[in-house]
Amino acid sequence: MIWWQTLCLMVGLLAFHFALGLPVAFAFLGANLVGAWIFLGGEPGLVQLVRNASGSVNSFALAPIPLFVLMGELLFHTGLAYRAIDAVEKLLVRLPARLACVTVVGGTTFAALSGSSIANTAMLGGTLSQEMLRRGYSPTLTFGPAMAVGGIAVLIPPSALAVMLGSLSGISISQLLIGGILPGILMAAAFLLFVIATAVVSPGSAPRNEHVETLTLKQRIVPFLRDVVPLSGIFVAVIGGLLAGFATPTEAAALGSAAAFIATIAYRQLTFGNLVKSLMETAKVSISILFIIVASTTFSQILSFSGATMGFLTLIRDVEMSPMVLILAMLGIILVLGCLIDQVSIMMITLPFFMPIAQTAGIEPVWLGLMMLVAIELGLLTPPFGILLMVMQGASRATPLVQIYKAALPFIIIELVILALMLLVPEVTMYLPTLIR
Repeated sequence: MIWWQTLCLMVGLLAFHFALGLPVAFAFLGANLVGAWIFLGGEPGLVQLVRNASGSVNSFALAPIPLFVLMGELLFHTGLAYRAIDAVEKLLVRLPARLACVTVVGGTTFAALSGSSIANTAMLGGTLSQEMLRRGYSPTLTFGPAMAVGGIAVLIPPSALAVMLGSLSGISISQLLIGGILPGILMAAAFLLFVIATAVVSPGSAPRNEHVETLTLKQRIVPFLRDVVPLSGIFVAVIGGLLAGFATPTEAAALGSAAAFIATIAYRQLTFGNLVKSLMETAKVSISILFIIVASTTFSQILSFSGATMGFLTLIRDVEMSPMVLILAMLGIILVLGCLIDQVSIMMITLPFFMPIAQTAGIEPVWLGLMMLVAIELGLLTPPFGILLMVMQGASRATPLVQIYKAALPFIIIELVILALMLLVPEVTMYLPTLIR
């Protein structure tokens, strides 16, 4: 079979399974079974498929995924995340559009503690966004910040998606985790500036006579020192270990989970019930991710063995695109796919092709990987199927989906600007990763 026929067959099978509504892992598993039978030699190919599946998850490098997930679940189910958000609100009491600013700052803080985009947006959408609706905020300031900072969890460690991308692509996981910090902080700062500027330029977007509690300086600072500063030790445990060089990503994830566990005990919020719930949710999410990694690795191997990957690479080399044009093409494909399918599927479909192309063209893999993460993050917000759009609509059922789309638009533009900055000024992306080389 000619390489392009193989490619069309495998991609067509995927499209068919997605159209049937199958979950991502099962859609790829179905395509893998057909591909293994045809290209790996029938029944022996199916045996090899099982061996490949076992080998793909038998890696110590994947251990950070359940550890990072556990860290976020503990903070979420014990309520420490809500306490941190409340403390941030008291500290920012005098800013214009205060609750929107709290959403950005508090959401970024929780992103740095949980690594879960969906949990971040669900929590903010179900609490602060509902309060802003009640007080008369505009839809842009009500829904936009909660969705935008939810996506930051993809960049700022701990990020399970960053670990997954590094595992599937062969890029250094440590450098991906560290490299996402600066772009994530830049995004959060840009979101905050936009919220403040919108409130100043358009006073009707936030209530002028917003209720402001009469709090003394002590009443504003003490909750922050009590409920936020100690939790920042979790972030320091993860990032400090990586930067100092005495902890691998797996060890840093273990430190973070241990720190989160100790924090829940120190705050007297850990009960048997919420511990069991955190462990159960961690198991569900982790098994789902590992199942997807199994399917992705096998899919890549089938494409490689059948000659489809090499044929596609040869076609790209014959076009003779410059590295910059190649990067733009890759990011453009990811942005388009982000409008249609979920982030894990994007990685599974593109990485088997993109990474060999980037290696052939001499593109810095960490730089490309971080830009891909930003492009993947944008897919969380882009209509019609951005998952955070759906989460926000679920948290606010009375709001039309079109209005939520409009609220996300300014923040999508901001993220595109940050992505362009990363492309044009590589130092923004590569400065921190170079510190641990």
